[in-house]
Amino acid sequence: MKRVILSFSLLASVMAYGQSKDYPIQGVPFTSVKLTDNFWLPRIKMNATVTIPASFERCESTGRVKNFTMAANKSGKFCTVYPFDDTDIYKTIEGASYSMSLFPDAKLDRYVDSLIAVVGKAQEPDGYLYTARTIDPLNVGAWVGSERWQKERELSHELYNAGHLYEAAAAHYISTGKRNLLDIALKNADLVCSVFGPGKRHVAPGHEIVEMGLVKLYRITGKAEYLATAKDFVEYRGHYNGYDPKSNDQWKNGKYWQDDIPVADQREANGHAVRAGYLYSGVADIAALTGDKALLTAIDSIWANVVGKKMYVQGGTGAIGDGERYGENYELPNETAYNETCAAIANIFWNQRMFQLHGDSKYVDVMEKILYNGFISGIGLDGKSFFYTNAMQIKNSFTHRDMESSRSGWFVCSCCPTNDLRLLPSIPGYVYAQKDDKLFVNLFINGNANMKIMGKDVAIEQQNNYPWNGDLKFTINTKKTADFSMLVRIPGWAKGVAIPSDLYAFKNNMRIQSMIPITVNGQSVEYEMENGYAVIKRTWKKNDVVEVKLPMDVERVIANQKVGDDNGKVALQRGPIIYCAEWADNNGKATNIIVPDAANFTTTFKADLLNGVEVLQAQVPVVEIKDNQTVQTVQKTLTAIPYYAWANRGKGEMMIWFPQKVTDIDLVASELNIPEPDK
Repeated sequence: MKRVILSFSLLASVMAYGQSKDYPIQGVPFTSVKLTDNFWLPRIKMNATVTIPASFERCESTGRVKNFTMAANKSGKFCTVYPFDDTDIYKTIEGASYSMSLFPDAKLDRYVDSLIAVVGKAQEPDGYLYTARTIDPLNVGAWVGSERWQKERELSHELYNAGHLYEAAAAHYISTGKRNLLDIALKNADLVCSVFGPGKRHVAPGHEIVEMGLVKLYRITGKAEYLATAKDFVEYRGHYNGYDPKSNDQWKNGKYWQDDIPVADQREANGHAVRAGYLYSGVADIAALTGDKALLTAIDSIWANVVGKKMYVQGGTGAIGDGERYGENYELPNETAYNETCAAIANIFWNQRMFQLHGDSKYVDVMEKILYNGFISGIGLDGKSFFYTNAMQIKNSFTHRDMESSRSGWFVCSCCPTNDLRLLPSIPGYVYAQKDDKLFVNLFINGNANMKIMGKDVAIEQQNNYPWNGDLKFTINTKKTADFSMLVRIPGWAKGVAIPSDLYAFKNNMRIQSMIPITVNGQSVEYEMENGYAVIKRTWKKNDVVEVKLPMDVERVIANQKVGDDNGKVALQRGPIIYCAEWADNNGKATNIIVPDAANFTTTFKADLLNGVEVLQAQVPVVEIKDNQTVQTVQKTLTAIPYYAWANRGKGEMMIWFPQKVTDIDLVASELNIPEPDK
C-alpha cells in the first residue's frame, strides 16, 4: 500500500510548489493496476524472471559495471565501445524497479541497491557522472571532447546518459520509496542546471531524453529549474549556426538531430527516429506543464505527419537504415525497412502523452498498434533474444537482410533490449486514465484496478481474452453509489479505420458507421461517442457489469497509392494484430504467396504454437517452380501468424504484404550459401 500511496502523492507534491498546469488527463498509476491476463502478464513475468536477470548479467560480463568501478577508482581504461553504455545499467535498474513493484523480490532489491552504490561512487564531487571521462580524463576516445560537454551536440551523449539516469531514479523512487538513486540523480541535475540555460552554456542535446528525465525530477521535487532547463534544451534547437541549411546531408544541415529549425517551427518528423520520439515526448511534457501553444502546434503537426506518411503498417518508424532515421513522406520500403525497436518504444511514450493532452482515442489506437506489433516483435518469446531492427520482409534471395531474420542475445550497442525491459513492467499504467468525473478505459487487459473518482473509491475488473477475442467485460465496484462517466475506447479498427489517416485502409470496408453493441447489466444501452470513446454516464453501484462486443473479422489492409512498395498488395489484420506468413508454416517459403480477393480466411487458436496464438488460414494460389523450368501456381494453405511472433523457430522467409495477383516474377539463378550470423 505504501507504494501506491507514494505514486499518487507525486502530483500532489508538485502541486504544493505552485504548479498550475499539467496534462488535463492523468494516467492511473501502474501500481494501482494488477494484471491477471494471459497475454501481457506472462510477458511481464518473463521480463522479471529472465530478461532483467539476463540484462544485469550481461552488464556485468560486458564490462558496463566495471566502467563504474573504474570511474570510482579513477583508473583503468573504458572497456566497452560506446560512451552511452552507462545507460544500459540505468535502464535495467529502471525496469527492475517497476518489476519489483509488481513482483516484490528482496534479493533483486539488494542487488539493485548494490549497483546504485557503485554508481554513486563513480559520481564526481560536483555531481558529474559519465564513466567514459571520469575513468581517465586524458584518454577519452573520439566520441568525447577534451572538456566536459564539448561534443554533446553530436557524439558524447553526456546529457543522454543523464536523462536515462533521471528516468531510472524516478522509477526507483516511485516503486520503492528509496532516495539512494534519486539523490544521485538530483545532484547531477543540479549540476546540469548550473551549466546550461540562459546566460550560461547553450546546447541542443545530440540525443534527446534529458528533457523527459528533467520533467520527471520536476514532478517529484517541484524544483522549477528542472522544468526551465528542459524547456531551454528544447527551445535552443535550430539556433546553431554551424550547420549548412542548404546541404542535403542530414548531418550537415542538422536534421539528423532535429536541430535544423526551431522546434516550434517544425512540422514534419525528421532525422534519427529514436531521438525524434524522445524529443516529441519531452515537448509534449513541456507543452502540458507550461501551456506553450507553439510547441503544442508543432507536435500536433509532426504527429499527423508520422501517422499519415511515415509509419509502417505494424507501427514501426524510422524507415532508413542510414542514420536510423525517418525517410521522406511515403518512403516506406519493405525490403530495407529499419524500424528500430527503440523507436517503437519512444513512440509509445509519445502517443500516451498526446492522449493525455487531447483525450482523443486515435492516439491510443496508434499506441495499441505499436504495443501489439512493432514493439513486442523486438523481444523473442524466450525473453532473452532480441531484434534491434524489425524487418517487413525477408526473402531468401536477398542476403543483405539475412542477419535480421535471426534474433540476437545482445548487441554491442544494446539500447533496445534494455529499453524493452523498462517498458514492459510499466504497461499496467497505460490501461486507465482519469479527468474529473471521467474514467477512460484505453487498453483491454484482464486485471483489477483501484482509484478514486470525484473523491469516491472505485474498483474495476476486466475480464476478456483480448487480443484474440473481442468480447469485453468490466465489473464496477463502489463502496457507495458514484456518479461518473466511463469512457470505453472503441478501437478504430473495430469501426473500420485501419489507422487515423489515409495511409492505410481496410479494403472493401463496410463497417465505418456501425455502432458497437454495449450492455449494462445485460440491458442494451444507447451511448454517445466522444473522441472515439463510448461514453456511459450513470450512477454506478456495486457489481454493475458493462459488456462490449468488438468485431474480430479478418481485414485486408491496403496502403495509400503513394507507398510504392505496397501497390497491388494486401496485409492481414485481425483485431489489433498484424499478421505475417513465415517459412515454418508455409512449406519453407513465404514470398511466393498470393492473396486474391476470393480467399476466405478461417481463424483457429493454437495453444501449442508460439506460446499460444490465433492463426489465420486460407486456400490461396502459391507460385512454384517445376523441374527448375516451369513456373506454375497451385492451391495451398496459407497459414499466417501474428507478426510479433516471427523468427522464434529459426531463420527463413517472412512476408507481411502479399500480392493480390501475379504481375511480375523475379528470376534468381541459384540459391546462395548464407553464413550463420554471429551470436
